Amino acid sequence: MKKYVAIAALSAAAALAGLAGPAAAQDLPDLGGREVVVATENAYPPLQFVEPSSGEAVGWEYDAMAEIAERLNIEVVYETTSWDAMIPAVSEGQYDMGMTGITIREDRAEVVDFSAPYMTSQMVMLVRGDEERFADAASFAADDDLLVAAQPGTTPFYVAVYDLLDGDEANPRVALFETFGAGVQALRAGDVDMVLTDGTAGEGYVAASEGALKIVGEPLGTEQFGFIFPKGSDLVAPIDAAIASMEADGTLAALNQRWFLDYKMGG
Repeated sequence: MKKYVAIAALSAAAALAGLAGPAAAQDLPDLGGREVVVATENAYPPLQFVEPSSGEAVGWEYDAMAEIAERLNIEVVYETTSWDAMIPAVSEGQYDMGMTGITIREDRAEVVDFSAPYMTSQMVMLVRGDEERFADAASFAADDDLLVAAQPGTTPFYVAVYDLLDGDEANPRVALFETFGAGVQALRAGDVDMVLTDGTAGEGYVAASEGALKIVGEPLGTEQFGFIFPKGSDLVAPIDAAIASMEADGTLAALNQRWFLDYKMGG
């Protein structure tokens, strides 16, 4: 994986103003206004979350799906569900797609199909700005009093258990939270000492925190995000084609600029 998401110096306006025109879409399939039901958690900023000031669900993935919908001529309907229910529900065909920064993994690919990667990032250690007790993974692991926040079944959970700690999924040093945002709130409140997150989200939180948060140590690994589908879905190929066109014409880079550099997350 690349060091972080490759972010081109394109403006946010470029991402939303005409990149999906006829030239970009001319080689893409037309799905004839087909309705596509997309499951999302709305709890992983800046990919998808509820904007506190407006109550609107927004984020990188919403803007990406709006571009995909225009390019493929589909009608997107969103349904909110929890992280732990999403993959089983998509696998069972309750939804046509799922999006919530889902890491592409072989075990998950046994029950759902993945799109091509739309983002690549690295796992980083997000801590409070005044943290001085540890500065890397080894020093964190060596102090039995330190806690890491994680959502069960997520990549950060497995990295915490198997890469940082002792491989025991019941290790009490892993404090479990229903959402990523709740883990960050616990970090800021001093209830836990570290949150593992992808580098893109981590950098966004640091930039918005006015010194309250920072990233320490070296990246712990790489992950690629993809949309998920029921096995054998005929949507995979068209979505992959749309992602490829968005990468080629700069739309993905422009979305990165908007959500990871220009947008200021609250809290």
